[in-house]
Amino acid sequence: MRPIRFAIRFIAAAGLSVACGSTDVGGDGDAGGGDGDGGGPVDACVGLECFQVSCPGGGTTTVSGTVYAPNGTLPLYNVVVYVPNSAVDALPAGATCDRCGQPPSGNPVVQAVTDTAGNFVLENVPVTDNLPLVIQVGKWRRQVTLPAVPACVDTPLPMATTRLPRNKSEGDIPQMALTTGGADALECLLRKIGLDDAEFTNASGTGRVHLFTGTGGTPRFATTLNGGADFTNATTLWDTTPHLMPYDVTFLSCEAGQNPGTKPVTARQALSDYTNVGGRVFASHWHNIWIDLGTAPWPTTVTPNYLPDLGNVTADINTGFAKGAALAQWLFNPVVGGSTVLGQIALTDTQHTVEAVNPATTERWISKATTANNRPSVQYYQFTTPLTVDETQRCGKVVFSDIHVSTVDDSSGSLRFPAGCTTTTLTAQEKVLAFMIFDIASCVGPPIGLDPDDGDRAPAEQPLTSEASR
Repeated sequence: MRPIRFAIRFIAAAGLSVACGSTDVGGDGDAGGGDGDGGGPVDACVGLECFQVSCPGGGTTTVSGTVYAPNGTLPLYNVVVYVPNSAVDALPAGATCDRCGQPPSGNPVVQAVTDTAGNFVLENVPVTDNLPLVIQVGKWRRQVTLPAVPACVDTPLPMATTRLPRNKSEGDIPQMALTTGGADALECLLRKIGLDDAEFTNASGTGRVHLFTGTGGTPRFATTLNGGADFTNATTLWDTTPHLMPYDVTFLSCEAGQNPGTKPVTARQALSDYTNVGGRVFASHWHNIWIDLGTAPWPTTVTPNYLPDLGNVTADINTGFAKGAALAQWLFNPVVGGSTVLGQIALTDTQHTVEAVNPATTERWISKATTANNRPSVQYYQFTTPLTVDETQRCGKVVFSDIHVSTVDDSSGSLRFPAGCTTTTLTAQEKVLAFMIFDIASCVGPPIGLDPDDGDRAPAEQPLTSEASR
């Protein structure tokens, strides 16, 4: 990086003024601090603050772009982008309590948050070469260096700079556990969002995704990946809290049945305890056993009603809370292409095991007011944990999907990973989970930039009514 003195001389030559320090920018460029030419009091700037400039006519120096998933095509909402003024801290390992409202590490000089199109604009950016930039949501983090930032104009960044890391050599990725299952292929979805195959290993490997065998699910790697090694059985993951604690997020693929013999009461307690200290869980369909028959008060979060599958339906997105509204707008974005009607989404292979959620504890994300079963059905919901403390003190997240998310890919136990991952494009319902993958990894609490009083959840759950009937 250029010395500060050289940078200020450049700024003065351009007819600009430094954002901090004396307005008498001249002499040797010390902003009145060292050669006696400035005289008056000086606001002490630190590090990159000293590279911020005042532009003529009320303008500003900006850096803009769109943050994408590792695949470079899916824009992401609620990602923090900032210029650090010091070295950023190493991320803590394993399940941790990450509450919203804490500033990012590195003492940001300027920061912004992506909108529902994934776009951001950083204003009053320091004018210098080799400017550090951090892109972060939860423990997904990428650090890049911008070669140069010219004064008083916008510097648009290319996708190659602003996508999240595909592998750990490019940046930080949460440590994830994923159990396979005979009725869903969540492991294929993580590949579709852009993670490199090298990041998929078994529990003894160094990948950021550890694969475990669930009932009926893919049990091992193809011979071309990790030497065709077997996955560890899922029961060795969820049997105790210490076995879960190394993982930031745990994904549970549907096993085509609850299989209670593999999920004893002790395991259900372990999963609950894991989320209470900051663990995140995504559960697909029959993994509802962890909730419906889980540790109190988890069973009180929903009203279960096991009825025949619904098949293909058009469901409604609950826009009555901040992130629900963001999901609806994000899916409707033509670049995402997950919805053709704002607030609605076409779903395939939809199940019906949940009739309603408890509005005091649970966020209803996607639902249908009237189904072929003549009862309402909730397809996506979320609650934070521990449920026994005030919402402002909670650390973990549990997301449930009553949809087989990756039905287009084969999760058969006879296939080796990634042989069953036969598609590369995301379906509409896979895009919902892609949204959730980054949201579940984010801090617990209101979306960044919202007043805490706005909440992360609607003040009161509205009755399930069809959007079409309004």
